[in-house]
Amino acid sequence: MLALRWCTVRKVPSLLARALTSMTNGFHSPPDMSEGHLPIHVNNVRSRLSAIVGASTNWSDHVQAMHERKDLHILLAKQQEDLPSRKMSDSYIEVILPLGSQPELREKYLNVHNSVRFGRILEDLDSLGVLICYTHTKHEASQRSPLSIVTALVDKIDLCKKVIYPDCDIKFTGNVSWVGKTSMEVKMHMLQAGLHDGTYSPVLDATFVMVARDPENKRSAFVNPLIPEGPEEEEIFRKGELNKIRRVDFSTASLLKMAPTAEERTIVHNIFLNTLDTRTVSFRSRVLPPNSVWMEDAKLKGLEICHPQERNIFNRIFGGFLMRKAFELGWATACSYGGSRPYVVAVDDIMFQRPVEIGSLLLLSAQVCYTEENYIQIRVHSEVYDSDTREHKTTNVFYFTFMSEREVPLIVPKTYGESMLYLDGKRHFSATTKETREVEETTAAP
Repeated sequence: MLALRWCTVRKVPSLLARALTSMTNGFHSPPDMSEGHLPIHVNNVRSRLSAIVGASTNWSDHVQAMHERKDLHILLAKQQEDLPSRKMSDSYIEVILPLGSQPELREKYLNVHNSVRFGRILEDLDSLGVLICYTHTKHEASQRSPLSIVTALVDKIDLCKKVIYPDCDIKFTGNVSWVGKTSMEVKMHMLQAGLHDGTYSPVLDATFVMVARDPENKRSAFVNPLIPEGPEEEEIFRKGELNKIRRVDFSTASLLKMAPTAEERTIVHNIFLNTLDTRTVSFRSRVLPPNSVWMEDAKLKGLEICHPQERNIFNRIFGGFLMRKAFELGWATACSYGGSRPYVVAVDDIMFQRPVEIGSLLLLSAQVCYTEENYIQIRVHSEVYDSDTREHKTTNVFYFTFMSEREVPLIVPKTYGESMLYLDGKRHFSATTKETREVEETTAAP
């Protein structure tokens, strides 16, 4: 999941330098489906989604708008076979974010380091992913779609540039790459124009999983099958099927369900032994090793009041907003922990477990859960608090991999629960770097 192609490689560890070289050679261009497609301005994506769903532009009218969607039930397919098959090119979309040619857009996307806010890019990717799926499932008999399409999972986002410039145009492209009965995998790519010649070069690849629901967002609904054309699309579709299997296997082996492996148990016990106070014969007396930080001292928390301004087309809190807030808290945690500006390397396995309602109190907790050299693995947990029932319910779990400008202290768990967080973070980091190693081996092969 770690795709690095950053321009500047001075003063970075040898692992990153090797990754930069190998991933530049191994970064595959998406199929060219642009013929006959006109780009959409980024500001028009949300308006198109509102028109497709029939969402109200006024918060006060949302109840009536959602009530009117009930009549669309008659347009739902009884089985997937009743729906026409689609090609990958049928859902292909290009979106332009003209930061270079329309300077008035820059303020929204600019950060204090004079580069583009990655949290804003997450918002744009989420909206684009939904629009791509609505394009794939377009109902010929009605301008309004009977489907409620929502983000279920951000499988991975691989970055190949360290800095996104705030004064050069950005282009997003994407299409449906795999389809199940009620779910769709979407591949999206972000490119940025050069400062001098205007030639677009890759910035990131993203894989999202969307699910289709009925008009009231209560039950699953069938989506159009996907027919790959040619060997290249067949390979993309095959990888989509493998991604689904990988996600199931990863979930099955979750530390919330299964005990750690023998190797992981040894890691945890070695950490325990390394932190024992040798001056006492006690299991409770612990000493922090040099250049280390207790896990309990490496977290930040935040609170958001969920206002109607951040609602999506179904009048719940926009998933892109949740990702932006989680990323920014995760970035701040990595920044305070590493003592220098962190750069996001990868995003993976963002689960959307339940919707966030308007008016909710959203509690965010970011935790450094694993470190290695100058890499920091962050886990952000979000939950909503119901003031009536006084209950806390998990809504999302986010994973971010950051790279600091210098080597960071080791994170050290103290309790069993923290040790499971440590192993979970290590698993995600290992999965992130696995692709780097595989590409290195492929590139080195004769």
